[in-house]
Amino acid sequence: MKKADVFEFYRRLAELNPEPEGELIWTSPYTLLVAVALSAQATDISVNLATRKLFAVADTPTKMLELGEEGLRDLIKTIGLFNTKAKHVIALSQRLIDQFGGEVPQTREALETLPGVGRKTANVVLNTAFGQPTIAVDTHLFRVGNRTKLAPGKTPLEVELKLERVTPAPFLRHAHHWLILHGRYICKARKPECWRCPVEDLCPFKPKSPAPQS
Repeated sequence: MKKADVFEFYRRLAELNPEPEGELIWTSPYTLLVAVALSAQATDISVNLATRKLFAVADTPTKMLELGEEGLRDLIKTIGLFNTKAKHVIALSQRLIDQFGGEVPQTREALETLPGVGRKTANVVLNTAFGQPTIAVDTHLFRVGNRTKLAPGKTPLEVELKLERVTPAPFLRHAHHWLILHGRYICKARKPECWRCPVEDLCPFKPKSPAPQS
């Protein structure tokens, strides 16, 4: 995609949604970290249903440890892989207390030392909680980057690094959310809704999906 088209691509998304937000419920960097860790291979909706009850009783590392692994499992058992996720959340809560004074660190390197926290989770926390211009590549964003040719790549890391290079500076802060929401609601996996896409003319994907017949 040409440089001018990339700018226009983001400009239109920004015009439609100037302050995009993720869909996970959170009240602090810690609750965001937990929510993102729980969201792996699960929908935001399913995570939010569980964390409404969870965060009412355990919204700090100390409270999470007091709840314990068994208590945590009971509250998140509707989420996929809940056994493993419970172990990770308890372990990362302990690590936060032991090594970071109970606070969520603000660097990717430090975040990735926490149990169950990979690059994608770290990038979401850095961007959403701390306003850093990171881009977390999930399945939606990976698809959008390749399908639109905005940042084609064979791996999530390749797409991430390309997006960081091609995204104009004014749009880096919110690029993560614009692209994920675009992939989730318009540029869908099985059948993109090209007929209502605000950047359809900038995208080389073919054949374009026609509007459904009434």
